[in-house]
Amino acid sequence: MNFLWWIIIGGIAGWLGSLVVKGVNVSVLGAIVAGILGGVVGGFLFSLLGLGASGLIGELLVAFVGAVVVLLIYRAIRK
Repeated sequence: MNFLWWIIIGGIAGWLGSLVVKGVNVSVLGAIVAGILGGVVGGFLFSLLGLGASGLIGELLVAFVGAVVVLLIYRAIRK
């Protein structure tokens, strides 16, 4: 069940990230991958800053921030 939550939260975070980062068009699978990778990147960045997030909203926020970073990197590499 935990894996299913990763996919759901990753999909939502990736979709929201793709709305923020202009010039990146991702599919549903791309949004899920960006969100899951964003969760890892966001967790790393938040731990570096000494911040923590708990609960569904906190996990979504961390994954969203990370997805934006992942999509910005993707856009920079793609150009």
